[in-house]
Amino acid sequence: MIRIGIIGSNYGRMVLLPAFRADRRCEVIALGGSNAARTAELASAAGIARAYSDWRAVVDDKDVQAIVIATLPSLQAEIAIAALKAGKPVFAEKPMAGDLAAARAMLTAAEQSGLPTGIDFNFTQIAAWLRAKEMLDQGCVGALRHVTVHWHVESRAIQMRMRNWKTAGGNDGGGVLGNFISHCFHYLEWFIGPIGGLQARVSGMPDDAELQTTVAMALQYEAGPQVSLSMSCASYAGIGHRIEFFGEDGTLTLHNPTLDYMRDFDLTYAKRPGALERIAVDDPADAQYPDGRIAPVSRLAAKFFDAIETGKSTAPGFVEGYRVQRLIDAAQRSNRQGLWVDVAAENGKQGK
Repeated sequence: MIRIGIIGSNYGRMVLLPAFRADRRCEVIALGGSNAARTAELASAAGIARAYSDWRAVVDDKDVQAIVIATLPSLQAEIAIAALKAGKPVFAEKPMAGDLAAARAMLTAAEQSGLPTGIDFNFTQIAAWLRAKEMLDQGCVGALRHVTVHWHVESRAIQMRMRNWKTAGGNDGGGVLGNFISHCFHYLEWFIGPIGGLQARVSGMPDDAELQTTVAMALQYEAGPQVSLSMSCASYAGIGHRIEFFGEDGTLTLHNPTLDYMRDFDLTYAKRPGALERIAVDDPADAQYPDGRIAPVSRLAAKFFDAIETGKSTAPGFVEGYRVQRLIDAAQRSNRQGLWVDVAAENGKQGK
């Protein structure tokens, strides 16, 4: 049995807790939050034995064997590094840090410790996405020509004009790049391979530019195909989330028109000269949960436990998290400077 401490009493309690508990190898024994009374109440209601109002107490608890973090990106580095130094594997949220330097420090700590790490890039564990990845790896569309991403929704944070890490770029490591585009960077490379370069423009609400909402981006894979990406979390009645893979021999699409980020993705496929047809993909695990995020995260949790038991690295871990942080940093620089950023050339210079 692997004894877990979760730091973060919102997403950590609502999604990570049931996702990790889905694995019989896991026992969640501690919950950390910022308010002592509230955290104690939430822990008791969830059947968690120990509640702490300081993350350090969770890390220092000798009975906690691994740490799961769901805090602001800017807080994750300090927590993760402390946990790794204490000999405890770490599962963290995306983006992994508030800036590139902090992400690098997390990766260095993980490499020095030799301990398993995980990152919550959960889209790639949706059943329809796993099937799409399998088909692409089998060459279903032939030589890839280009990829498009259209992600247009209205997030609750923007609808309510909330000011938090999800809406405001800056020291907390969020905004539209950290909250949404981090997922895109990860899954684009997961599907096809390394991104070689990009150019990005980031904007906000018409009456409040500090609320980051919209990204237009051109990217190119190291292997050659181009990607066009359009994303906005300020799109009332928008198209939803659609990814299209266009190849010499066919087209593969994933499309979710609903407001549920995880559920309702349709997988469609056309092989030349035919038309797009839906490919049915069932996910019995998802049906048992009230929240569509739980089943995908449970698969990441299982991979994390596998790594703990075998001592082998897993993906996505801090290596992939740092890679995404580098792409976020490149997009930020591109937006500021109005220039194409040659990520592949920078990789060569930095050895990463």
